[in-house]
Amino acid sequence: MSKPVILIGNGGHAAVITDILLQQKRSIMGFTAPEKQENRFGLSYLGTDKVIDSYNISDIELVLCLGSIGVPYIRADIFQQFKTKGYTFSSVIHRNAIISPYSKLGEGVQIMASAVIESFASVADNTIINTSSSINHDCSVGSSCHIAPGVTLSGSVIVGDLTHIGAGSTIIQNVQIGSQVIIGAGSLVLQTIKDRSKAYGTPAKEV
Repeated sequence: MSKPVILIGNGGHAAVITDILLQQKRSIMGFTAPEKQENRFGLSYLGTDKVIDSYNISDIELVLCLGSIGVPYIRADIFQQFKTKGYTFSSVIHRNAIISPYSKLGEGVQIMASAVIESFASVADNTIINTSSSINHDCSVGSSCHIAPGVTLSGSVIVGDLTHIGAGSTIIQNVQIGSQVIIGAGSLVLQTIKDRSKAYGTPAKEV
């Protein structure tokens, strides 16, 4: 049986994650945040992230509920902090997501409603595949990425770690996107984007 979970965060992305977990009848112990806050689902505020250290690593799982707009450094830092202590992150997958049994998903991935993960695609640890995004055959998405709503990765696209691909963007087949990259919303990416770059437009150009 699934272990009870503690949610890290209480913002908009946390609301989407909570909704999925409640639909799946997961046991939610409460949430952490920098200060005491109300929760729209009536969940209990447990304290700051430090309170997690008081829970036995074998009794719970964590769900990282922070979204990201730019490079998702904060998500990556929190994930690594608790992994180093031995905690496990639960993956959250919406019941309407379509995931090939021949794909590979890492720990703590979050696959939102109507997302598609096709055959032989891989999604690494702590990555968000947001609503209605399509990760086509043989794509590889790195760790701690955010693939925003409505993104299309055509076949054999490679996305490096800590990269944000903005809503509605399309990456054509066989293109490589580096690590720590930001692709602006609505972009059409036709060529390789190097590490630590920003690019946007149709076609997308580095800035």
